[in-house]
Amino acid sequence: MNGMFRRAAALALAAALMLPLAACGKGSDTVGPNNTPAADATPTPEATPTPTPDPYDAVRNYWSEDQLTQAWGPDQVVEHLFFHPVIAYPEYTFSSAISADRQKGLDDWMVTADEFKKILQSVYDKGYILVNMGDVWSEVTDENGVTRMQRNTLMLPEGKKPLVISFDDVNYYQYMLEEGFTSKLVLGEDGQIWAETKDPFTGEVSLTQDLDATPILDNFVLEHPDFSLNGAKAIYSLTGYEGIFGYRTQNDIDIAADDPARPAFDAKRQAEIEAVKPIIERLKETGWTFGSHTWGHIRLDSRPLESIQRDTVRWAEEVGSLVGPTNILFYPHGGRPDGDDWHTTGPVFQYLQSQGFRIFASVGINSFSHIKSDISAVICDRLHPDGTTLRNGKALKWYEQFYDAREIIDLDVRPDLGTTW
Repeated sequence: MNGMFRRAAALALAAALMLPLAACGKGSDTVGPNNTPAADATPTPEATPTPTPDPYDAVRNYWSEDQLTQAWGPDQVVEHLFFHPVIAYPEYTFSSAISADRQKGLDDWMVTADEFKKILQSVYDKGYILVNMGDVWSEVTDENGVTRMQRNTLMLPEGKKPLVISFDDVNYYQYMLEEGFTSKLVLGEDGQIWAETKDPFTGEVSLTQDLDATPILDNFVLEHPDFSLNGAKAIYSLTGYEGIFGYRTQNDIDIAADDPARPAFDAKRQAEIEAVKPIIERLKETGWTFGSHTWGHIRLDSRPLESIQRDTVRWAEEVGSLVGPTNILFYPHGGRPDGDDWHTTGPVFQYLQSQGFRIFASVGINSFSHIKSDISAVICDRLHPDGTTLRNGKALKWYEQFYDAREIIDLDVRPDLGTTW
């Protein structure tokens, strides 16, 4: 009996001595062949964070399919308005800081941020709804294997009228940075698109959503989700010779591969490319699309074919590689390929069509469109709200379906150039 007691005591003492060693050992979580791990307490599951909802979900899902009961057929016009970047600081743009001839050009082709806001409110009040330009047209193949473009029937909410909006030259050219425009698009900490701006009077750099067309339209659609069909916004008409969206992503082919300056240039350019990628991604997520305005903003009605070919390849390499492929080409200066793309299909038009373009957009006094019968392509015109039409008496009638120009134009900040209404 005493022996059994001593053996039990010895075993108990050994067990007591082992406990602190096990607690301090680095390999305490290693299970050997003769060790049985103690049962762990059931861990408390960590709460799965609730994803932050994307505010644009309310826009994308605003209209349900059973509300789209109005058929807008191929014979009904889809209106198309286009803008250039809006003037952020008209008090500076139209001041003695800018030459008179530059003021005249900017007055002719631009609207101010406040004018743009008033135009948006007016077209909304008149029952227009934004549609994706790519949804208006499609390419079909007939039983003989011939492809042609066709106008699609759009299903809209009752009482709504379709509207396409496009923006040319949203590249933030150097002259814009010096004449009262914002300087680039950026992705804010809130995940939304903002514009960087430098106040021309104080030099202060800040972010804004009130002085640039992109965030202005973004916010208007968020506040009026019924203004967008399936989340549609607008389409950018981009060049490439000074990069895109304020980022200098363009290549400089004059710097040779073995030039000592090439590595530094390539590194800086790559940094700009990486910086713009999240901007493009967010724009795509929120309903914006992209078209070509040629790489060098060249005239397609007068340039030789070889020059146009080089320009088209360069746009694909430097812009298309970032925003993705597009079948939409916006003519710089409204210049039509071969001089007349409606009645003829010349070598320039044929080449551009062979590069994947199907929708060719110019500028006119109405939203004209024409499906070509000899090649798979459609030609369409866009109206242009700007100083030339806001001041013009004839245009007052042409644009009255969208707005009353007399209520839009801000003659208090624009130069004294008169009106004809």
